[in-house]
Amino acid sequence: MNTNELIEIWKHEEQQPFLGWDFSYLDGRMIEEQAPWSYTSRAAELMRSASSVVDLGTGGGERLLKLQKYWPKKVVATEDYLPNFKLAVERLSPLSVHVLSVPLTDFDRMPFANDEFDLVLNRHSGFNAKDVARILAPGGTFLTQQVHGLWADDLIAAFGAKPQWPDSTMEKYVLQLKAAGLAITHTQEWSGQLSFTDVGAIVYYLKAVPWFVPGFSVETHSTHLLALQRRLESGEDLTFRARKYLIEAHKDLKA
Repeated sequence: MNTNELIEIWKHEEQQPFLGWDFSYLDGRMIEEQAPWSYTSRAAELMRSASSVVDLGTGGGERLLKLQKYWPKKVVATEDYLPNFKLAVERLSPLSVHVLSVPLTDFDRMPFANDEFDLVLNRHSGFNAKDVARILAPGGTFLTQQVHGLWADDLIAAFGAKPQWPDSTMEKYVLQLKAAGLAITHTQEWSGQLSFTDVGAIVYYLKAVPWFVPGFSVETHSTHLLALQRRLESGEDLTFRARKYLIEAHKDLKA
């Protein structure tokens, strides 16, 4: 297959739709080793003893919907990215879930009352540790799974880019949560592999997560894509470093 044919194939991949946080289009083409814990299972356990929960950064509501049979009486979700927000509203509102558009950063305050939720969930979204502690009810739990700031840094480097948030580490957020008055009850880190079977799968992935390689397109990064194609044709795997971490924190009943 010549260069022009490859680039046309990659441009086709670039145009494929991506909604919510659903990578099913890459089933069998993107293989991510699994962390030794199950965020979903732990969230389900915590929901059993909660009367209220907020899912911060719900995406299109995919993960929250998988937990539906464990939902407490009050369920709230947030999502700031407009396409995902619309999808979350469409999916969750008919099920009596209140969905709000809320920016999630290290410093923004959320539009919730003090002590409002028994359980605060956050999977792969930003959060303000101080404000999480504020909205968490005494005796409540915060559970977050995060992608490490150096996730796939070798893939990013292959496109001449650098990780935008290299300090997004477990240590950073543990310190912030402790400073906010929460007790850390469990932490776990994991390093593994993220593999792709073809360069087109990488194209789709980088378009879906545009903050990894800002300004990425097949047109502007064809040289880098062709280098990966040569790597694949020489017998090398398209395998990169994957890193995640899990934090569980608790608010004291006397808080």
